[in-house]
Amino acid sequence: MDARVQKAIQLAEALKKQPGAVPWQPDKPWPQRYYSWDTEDEAWLPVSSNTTNSVAKMPSDISALAVYSWNVDLMLPFAESRMEAALAHLGQLLSQASSASTTAVVINLQECVPSDLITISRQPWVRDGFYMTDLDASAWGSWAYGTTTLVDKRLDVLSCFRVHYAKSNMERDALFVDVSMPVARSTRAQTLRLGNSHLESLISDPPLRPPQVQIMGAYMHEAGVSAAVATGDFNAIQPFDRTLHSDAGVKDAYLEQGGAEDSDGGYTWGQQAGRALRERFGCSRMDKAYFCGSLQLQSFERFGADVEVREEDRKQRDGLLSLGFEKAWVTDHLGIKAVFKFENAVRL
Repeated sequence: MDARVQKAIQLAEALKKQPGAVPWQPDKPWPQRYYSWDTEDEAWLPVSSNTTNSVAKMPSDISALAVYSWNVDLMLPFAESRMEAALAHLGQLLSQASSASTTAVVINLQECVPSDLITISRQPWVRDGFYMTDLDASAWGSWAYGTTTLVDKRLDVLSCFRVHYAKSNMERDALFVDVSMPVARSTRAQTLRLGNSHLESLISDPPLRPPQVQIMGAYMHEAGVSAAVATGDFNAIQPFDRTLHSDAGVKDAYLEQGGAEDSDGGYTWGQQAGRALRERFGCSRMDKAYFCGSLQLQSFERFGADVEVREEDRKQRDGLLSLGFEKAWVTDHLGIKAVFKFENAVRL
């Protein structure tokens, strides 16, 4: 096993939260706060979730949803410099999006370390345009790392909750945000459920990703949810990973767009891994987008290729290159982006 991987596993094990010390129950929804930047107080303040499921507040010109998903490697040093560069790239992508005014945006991030949350919270474009689901590690199963989601402020958030997987050796979970979905000829909000998950890494016996996807899929199909999208680092490295979406009754966006397995066009991990790891494991399609319900998939693509730490961060760049990387990449994963058009919502 790579020394950095082994060290990260040991750190996560040391910082895992004990079952008796957490407020949640495995495989059950645990409500958590989400936050909005307050310009007067100059602080991130918790938002009260809407529980009435009444008339949607989403602007009538919102007709589509773009979901960005990216794993920013926790095992590499210089977390702040790498996350700064990753966020700069995401901000640039958003500013270039021609349909930004009519397309709501959600950003799912995995393998965040606590300092990443501080870095994210300081970004002007995040403060101006997004809710944050996490300001610290209190909702994660480990004090070492976890997931976080940024939600377009134009979306009417109904609830935010996590489901911590019972079957996990690495404190993995699914983070869900429910939002109102615009519906033609309807006076009541329909629920769109947005999921963010980092499935179990490596090979285990028995396998843990299948039961995790079953739990994730069950919440995507829950009564009252008209449509759902779940993305993340799904660590798809074994043959059974290819059918987990169909086993859970959801669609794989890459495959729905005509993508083929074992194709360079689909790989999201390996191209930017250290040379030794890439030679040992090759490339794989670890990162995926699952969806179901009243959404029409418009496009699926990758992003984040060759994004490096900033030129001015010379020490950090040299440090990454000294680890055997060809470039000072911010992460070993490519990101994925899936765009959906809203349809008339119906209960699943």
